[in-house]
Amino acid sequence: MESPLSPVEMARRSRRLYAEREAVVDGPLRLTYRQFFDRCDRWSSVLQRFGIRPGDRVATISTNLHAHLESFYGVPQIGAVLVPINYRLVADDFAYLLNHSGARVLCAHADSLDAVDPIRSQIPGVERFIAFEGGRAGWIDYERLIGDASPSFEPAEIRERDLLTINYTSGTTSRPKGVMITHRNAALNTLNTLVHHPMTAGDRYLWTLPMFHANGWTFVWTVTAMGATHVCLRKVDPALVFRLIEEEHITMLCAAPTVLIAIANAPADLRRGARTGLRILTAGAPPAAATIERVEGELGWTVTQVYGLTETAPFITVCEPRPEHEGLDSASKAAIKARQGVELLTSGELDVVDEDGRPVPHDGQTIGEIVVRGNVVMEGYFNDPEATAHAFKGGWFHTGDAAVIHPDHYVEIRDRLKDVIISGGENISSVEVEGVLLRHPAVLEVAVVGVPDARWGEVPHAFVVPRDGATPVEEDLRLFARERLAHFKVPKGVTFVSELPKTATGKVQKYVLRGGRPAISAQ
Repeated sequence: MESPLSPVEMARRSRRLYAEREAVVDGPLRLTYRQFFDRCDRWSSVLQRFGIRPGDRVATISTNLHAHLESFYGVPQIGAVLVPINYRLVADDFAYLLNHSGARVLCAHADSLDAVDPIRSQIPGVERFIAFEGGRAGWIDYERLIGDASPSFEPAEIRERDLLTINYTSGTTSRPKGVMITHRNAALNTLNTLVHHPMTAGDRYLWTLPMFHANGWTFVWTVTAMGATHVCLRKVDPALVFRLIEEEHITMLCAAPTVLIAIANAPADLRRGARTGLRILTAGAPPAAATIERVEGELGWTVTQVYGLTETAPFITVCEPRPEHEGLDSASKAAIKARQGVELLTSGELDVVDEDGRPVPHDGQTIGEIVVRGNVVMEGYFNDPEATAHAFKGGWFHTGDAAVIHPDHYVEIRDRLKDVIISGGENISSVEVEGVLLRHPAVLEVAVVGVPDARWGEVPHAFVVPRDGATPVEEDLRLFARERLAHFKVPKGVTFVSELPKTATGKVQKYVLRGGRPAISAQ
């Protein structure tokens, strides 16, 4: 007899082993695993009373709070499908995603109620509106539902290829696509993570990463699987991050490069004396070696890069540490840590191929597209067979990421395919140029894009956010880059901006920069 590969099955074990351990900290609220799972069961009971059945969709629009975390258990254990929606979107986006997913129940945090109320007539399929917090007329109070409910519910028979969640892509160039993640996808991502980045019941995990983002990189289930403690953080504020790290004895967190930059460049009085020994996973975009070097050198934290996409549940590579890396100087070690790494143990197969689908040489120079197939790759795009077929052409999932493979088999992303700059027939990696400019002491953030050029077709142009108090000069930055890069890679121009346009998950919107859209805020 086999047990299904499912986070629900992992929760069964945690419920038995860790009942009296602290499960969740959310401000003044503290829950043991016994209390946490009791609340999850009551939420399951409520949903079944509402008529939610296996396969039905339940949507959430919420920051990182205990009630949101409970939905990652209360919804799937009755066989329903969770749809965690990016709370940073706008009302029209919410309407599209709720209609496309066919959600019957919507749960929202207080901050999103004003955005949802005006679109109710546009989302006729939503039958129940639940307020996690901040209830008002027309919204059912979540806490009252939980308090009045029985913890008894009818567990669903889970099959590991059943849908667990639908996670929507950021949709920077088209309508978002609904990524169908199965119980098996999520369970194997959890196991992969724990093999390469172990946790124990003594770990305390700080939620700097949004839970909606690829299911919090599956840490909504990974932390629970080991009986560790979830410490909720509703907004990333460096002062609060450092305070919680100290007060809650945090041992681990996940952070996109934008969050790493914010932490690394927090005021000196916050960084001074900060708790050392934290383990950080970073993903979402290629982090600069300079950022990794600063976090590890100044804070005494260990940064490990992982790589993946919403479509891969999400991890498919890890920058695996090896003994031979230990003898390197900090800059060389950081350069290796900035690579995306090697396949995780059970994620599946990864390769880098040219336009004809042939594997590129492992020379660290030849650029191709990362393609994958295996255990963590999505079931497909929800209600979008055409996009699914396109993504899986040739039997591989095509990531759209341009990369090289080094002789040691480590993959290194050089760009999104659409962001590779081709200047006079030469391929230029914007990521490489950005990594160099980020080493300049006056540069906080930078994005490099190709702009039209009469002679070369296109040339690199840098958009730079200066550090506070710094006044960098364009020619100084170009000279700095020229000393470290081939001349054709040096930006032909620099625009100083107060911030870079980003998606709601923190990725730079380079198409906005290329178009010179009004979203660019020049200094």
